[in-house]
This record gives sequence, structure tokens and C-alpha cells, in this order.
Amino acid sequence: MCHHCVIEKVKSDMLSRRSFFAGGLAAAGAAAIAATAAPTPLLAQSAPARAEDLTHELFDKFPTYFGGQQLFIEQKFNFKEHTFNLNEWRINEHTGTHIDAPLHFSADGKSVAELPVEDLIAPLVVVDIRAKAAENPDAQVTPDDLEAWTSANGELPDGAVVAMLSGWGANVANDKFRNVGDDGKTMHFPGFNVEAVQQLLETSTKAIAVDTLSLDHGPSPDFIVHNTWLPAGRYGIEGVANLDRLPAKGATIIVGAPKVRGGTGGPARVFALV
Repeated sequence: MCHHCVIEKVKSDMLSRRSFFAGGLAAAGAAAIAATAAPTPLLAQSAPARAEDLTHELFDKFPTYFGGQQLFIEQKFNFKEHTFNLNEWRINEHTGTHIDAPLHFSADGKSVAELPVEDLIAPLVVVDIRAKAAENPDAQVTPDDLEAWTSANGELPDGAVVAMLSGWGANVANDKFRNVGDDGKTMHFPGFNVEAVQQLLETSTKAIAVDTLSLDHGPSPDFIVHNTWLPAGRYGIEGVANLDRLPAKGATIIVGAPKVRGGTGGPARVFALV
């Protein structure tokens, strides 16, 4: 065999061997990836058809847990004089549709800025307690309600946000949203029961949400739901709107949490993809 032919034969063998090893490595890599557990899907559906706004419009007289005004707006520049508008806000973190971060009820929990972005997108579970809330304003989401939901819809999705639909959002423009009793101080509105929350802590549920002023029901004397859920590293959403426009299962919630360093919560733009 000529010298040139030998060289060409060696080059051909080397290239073939290199292709073999490259293919083997690629196949091994693909097998390793396939063997690794896939991450929890963030979206509940592959092609959502519409979006629903789950956020109440915030204004200075929006009802608050403590009753006083929590949003103050002062205009600093106006278009007529300065050719642009600019307002300065002073606001309580827990006003309107807003987030409760773990730091809200713990010494060293995550602030609202530290919530992982993947925790702000999740399958949404809507637990409808409107019937019993209409009869009893102090109604709560109980383990029985969670069991009724799973009986009708299957297991809770991994990494879900579980929301209470009590119908209370319809009262946001009147005094019934706070619903202060005859004693002049005790409020009466629905919330989560601590036993239901303890049950959800045994799952991968990321957050709980309510269409009222508090994760705890109005007459709660000790914020037991807050004190159970938030220190466990989960977060809450209060004052959610328009849950009645969503299915019990199948929507994806997206929570526009403010990225404020050290914040215990903050007003949020929340919406769902259906």
C-alpha cells in the first residue's frame, strides 16, 4: 500500500473512532438526563386560551385589616406644569391584593424579594366554599373541603397554589368586606382552618390564597394559620379577586410579587392563565 494510502487509512479510522466515541457520549448523556427526575411543571396547561385578572384595583380607601388607610398618594409633578406626571406613594406592605412572605410571621424567613421565581408560577387549585360562607361568615376551608375537592378533581397538582373561593370579593367596595360584629371590633369573614393548612404542609403546595383580608378567618384570636403556614417557608396571597371566573382545576396562577429587599410582603399583580 502506498505511503499516501496508509496515511489516508489512518485518518479515516481515527475519524470513525472519534464519531463512535462522540455518539456514545451523547447517548450516555441523553440516558443520564432521561434518568434524572423531570422538574415539576409550572404550567397547568400547554396552550392557555385566556388570562383572568385576580387583582383588585388598589385605591386610598381600600378596606384594610386594621381599618385605617394604608395607601397615601401625593402628586409631585403634573403634566400641565412639568409635561409629565409623577406620584409619591406611602403604603403598608399588606394592602390590597398582596403577598404574605414567610418573613411576615417568622424571625428569619424569606422576604418577599427572596421568594424563588419558580414559586410564583404554579397550577391553581380553587376550593369553593361559597355555599357555607353564605350561611356562616366565619366559615373555613377544612380537611373535608380538601377531600371533597380531590374526590371531584383528583390529587392536588404538584407545587400548586391552593385558593379559597368564598365569594367575599363581591363585598370589597362595602363594609361587609371587613364585616365588624356588634362588639365593634371582631371581624367575620372566611379563611383557612389550621387542620387544612397542616394537611397541605404535607404536600408540595407552594402557597395558599384567599379572597378575604386574611389567611385566618375573621374572628381568629391568634393568627394560627399565619403562624403555622408562613414559618414553614410557604407564602400566602390575600385579597384575591375573580376566583369565580376560574375552574376548580386547570388554571395556572402567576404572582407578580414585588422584589423589595427585606419586605414582609407587598401589593402584587396576580393573574391566571386558563
